[in-house]
Amino acid sequence: MENSIVEEAWQALEKAIIYYYDRPIGTLAARDPNLEALNYDQCFIRDFVSSALVFLIKGQPEIVRNFLIETLRMQIKERQLDFLEPGRGLMPASFKVIVENDYQYLQPDFGDRAIGRVTPVDSCLWWIMILRAYVKATGDIELAHQDEFQRGIRLILELCLVARFDIYPTLLVPDGASMIDRRMGTNGHPLEIQSLFYAALRAANELLLDNKVNQFIIQGVKNRLGPLTEHIRKHYWLDMERLNDIYHYKGEEYGEHALNQFNIYSDSIPYAWLTEWLPERGGYLAGNLGPSQLDCRFFTVGNLMAIISSLASPRQSQAIMELIEQRFDDLIGYMPMKICFPALEDRDWKLVTGCDPKNRPWSYHNGGNWPVLIWMLAAASLKTGRIELISHAIEIAKRRLSADRWAEYYDGKNGRLVGKEARKYQTWTIAGFLLAQELLANPEHLKLISFEPDEITNRA
Repeated sequence: MENSIVEEAWQALEKAIIYYYDRPIGTLAARDPNLEALNYDQCFIRDFVSSALVFLIKGQPEIVRNFLIETLRMQIKERQLDFLEPGRGLMPASFKVIVENDYQYLQPDFGDRAIGRVTPVDSCLWWIMILRAYVKATGDIELAHQDEFQRGIRLILELCLVARFDIYPTLLVPDGASMIDRRMGTNGHPLEIQSLFYAALRAANELLLDNKVNQFIIQGVKNRLGPLTEHIRKHYWLDMERLNDIYHYKGEEYGEHALNQFNIYSDSIPYAWLTEWLPERGGYLAGNLGPSQLDCRFFTVGNLMAIISSLASPRQSQAIMELIEQRFDDLIGYMPMKICFPALEDRDWKLVTGCDPKNRPWSYHNGGNWPVLIWMLAAASLKTGRIELISHAIEIAKRRLSADRWAEYYDGKNGRLVGKEARKYQTWTIAGFLLAQELLANPEHLKLISFEPDEITNRA
């Protein structure tokens, strides 16, 4: 039974491969024969991450190399005279192969065609991590050291590090700039982007040549890593001890020695829910932080990537996994795993999402369950030694994924319903399942995406 499911998944993944002049360059987002394609017939950078890792593990690096080369060519390289155009260094959210007679070309989407018209901040960050994974899997450091790749990395880091209206070490972004690409109240400094930003900085630090051209950027990376780590670990962290501190905060404090640095009002924190939901030994990184804002929702990508990248300390990593284990029914349920918890409901849903019917409570981004997240859960579980947790989660996924034709997402508080508008044969659902299996079978593959604590993060 198990072998047949894995074989089915492999066949489905191979059918999703996109070719450009007979060269494999990526995978379709989905192949649902019963729904209009919309933009699901494109290759998304964030979607391709799990596929890329699977191809690298299985000794098929050509598709990943081609993907990296072609997406780099699509990067915005020059400053635009029209300031309504995307910023220099930006990577597309997705691209599509257009065929006209015997001529083929790639059409990128920088958010100008997307629902909500939001630029994809996470694409640049994921691209650097795919490049690092490719180098680690193949040993082909020469590709990363080519002038165009070095310039591509520099442009991404310039976009993230140099020009900004901010005083925090985190990255300021609009709503919908990551996997949650619709309005969900994540504008500002959402955890998902900060975790990916940190991982991309660590990856760039490994990939950039130590030369005069890169000197300014390398120094910028080193200067940012320490403050970013300390800021996230200190100000985003939530456990019972931290919750007690916030409960007694005084507002309207002024000066550099203020305890309540973000002027968070105690009444804005959902203590009644948190004091019951937080396990005694568990904790997690809050979803967002800003002026008078502490978003206490649990966001899965940000927390799991914080573990995988070592942005979270070893103690915090264990506490996050303890929370997931203790709140298994809430966060994993009948299909690993929930993208955020709890869902926005009633008036909050109306105000925050703009009455988005796709993001109604316990659906899609608003508390839906996403099978692709199982690979991140696997990586975080292996890194923290929680093997039983991921083994259990994979067994749950096996029972339904094939029967449900590899659905995009699941609805309901416990993830029992196939998503109301979920695509079937969703590629990152397929690749995420295969990747989780491969990681569990051989934890050595974790090195492709994981980072060990370094001197800077150990001091923070």
